[in-house]
Amino acid sequence: MEFLVRTENTLPPDTPDHVRDSLREGERARARELREAGILKRLWRVPGRNATVGLYEAADPAALHDALVSLPMWKWMDITVEALATHPQEKAP
Repeated sequence: MEFLVRTENTLPPDTPDHVRDSLREGERARARELREAGILKRLWRVPGRNATVGLYEAADPAALHDALVSLPMWKWMDITVEALATHPQEKAP
């Protein structure tokens, strides 16, 4: 299944720089692992916001949930998930 995942970082602004830097590095490393596993397909930044839009692929919603909560910053993310279905015009004839 494919999922459109929107995330907004809600890490408090007064978070110490060393904690913020450590979380960001962990986030990048985990995102690379999810890409290598074929779960994270695409990732876009949202200009002007501390937010992303990602295309994920997982066996089911539970597997997607496991991937998202494995992100180091998940506790400080507002996450919205939309399951995607192939449009009939996209199916091969």
